[in-house]
Amino acid sequence: MKLTILFSIFLFATGITRAQHQMHMGNSNDSTKKDSTEVNHSSHMMGQMDTEVPMSHAYSLNLPMQRNGSGTSWLPDAAPMYGTMFHSKKWMYMMHGSVALRYTRQDLAEKGSRGGEKFDAPNWFMFMGQRKVGEKGLFHFSSMLSIDRLTEGGAGYPLLFQTGESWKGQPLVDRQHPHDLFSELSVAYTYSFSKKSDLTLYVGYPGEPALGSVAFMHRPSTLSNPDAPISHHWNDGTHITFGVATIGYRYDKVKIEASSFTGREPDENRFDFDQPRFDSYSARLSYNPTKNWALQISQGWIKSPESLHETENVNRTIASAIYALPLGKEKNLNATLLWGLNKTKGHDGENAVLAEAAYRLNKLAVYSRYEWVQKSAEELNLNPNIFGNGSFGVNAFSLGINYDILNLGKFRTALGGQLSFYNTNAALNSPYGKNPVSGQVFIRIYPRLMGM
Repeated sequence: MKLTILFSIFLFATGITRAQHQMHMGNSNDSTKKDSTEVNHSSHMMGQMDTEVPMSHAYSLNLPMQRNGSGTSWLPDAAPMYGTMFHSKKWMYMMHGSVALRYTRQDLAEKGSRGGEKFDAPNWFMFMGQRKVGEKGLFHFSSMLSIDRLTEGGAGYPLLFQTGESWKGQPLVDRQHPHDLFSELSVAYTYSFSKKSDLTLYVGYPGEPALGSVAFMHRPSTLSNPDAPISHHWNDGTHITFGVATIGYRYDKVKIEASSFTGREPDENRFDFDQPRFDSYSARLSYNPTKNWALQISQGWIKSPESLHETENVNRTIASAIYALPLGKEKNLNATLLWGLNKTKGHDGENAVLAEAAYRLNKLAVYSRYEWVQKSAEELNLNPNIFGNGSFGVNAFSLGINYDILNLGKFRTALGGQLSFYNTNAALNSPYGKNPVSGQVFIRIYPRLMGM
């Protein structure tokens, strides 16, 4: 029943988008009201008349839209962009989203006791808009919503070796937590000093601080994968933060940012707005040397992220490289490599490494993800008297495929499947089994590739 409701909502949203698009196309005498997916964005950069639509990056009049990541992070300029656009005389709007109606089963052979299975539908939806303010100013707003709480339940979906957040006062282990209904509500203003120089102020409640790479659901290398990485809380676990303020300065290919934000992760009520605290800080240096690469290194000082461990603060360090290579119409290769380190007082640092890639060939998408993550017995909710106080290295490799089978207006429907293979210390064979394997099949609905 929940999946039927979700599918209906998505089709309804598609209908709204098409109706709005047709409304703006109705007046053939207004040359500014064209379908933005058919317009070359380069003709709408700074210097055009105020009556034209700002088709630039969300936080710069002088950068291409393709560099938009999550929050204020950067993607490569050559990255593919999926979504649908419409605009009025001075505003440009964009919608994006994804939903995977699926059946997932962890530990197919039932080698251990930690697996689970579920019919569910991980999802997220974005709506954003922007307009020029004078000749050198740019105003932007972003909203991101998810009804995970309805489709996944309070405990989220089963995912071996995943950790982070809680449900009914117990830690969520071997499960991915649901995302909040309001995952981002943010506004930003950017002032352009010159074509090479911008200053941006960003405020979100919730929002995303300048910490880590582009969040997993927005990286082209993982768009087709319905699962969150098990290294999620080593890199982009702060992508939903109830209270964040960021200042960023860009000069040419380099941007430096600093954020003050709430360290506590979202609480168990996924429909409310948590208390803003502004008790944590981060800094990030981003560098795009060419149109194909986006590099970043960042450091965060996070106060009491987990409600079940209020006295534990985390120092988080992240470095990442994102690569994008267009190979022709509907053909592209995208990859991400990142490293994250979580350090708490009195504990050894725990590392995570992720490498993922996706190859798109017309209707076919093939993707993979490899992770190595150090997770402690406490993190995995294991008895320290039996498993000790050290960390276990977890290897996870996923291989998946999507194939487009149907177009729904500006949205596509793909049929997909995925297998995940795990390997860890033999000491964990009793709860997890030796080399467990997980699988899933799904129908994914997502926006079409925009012609830039």
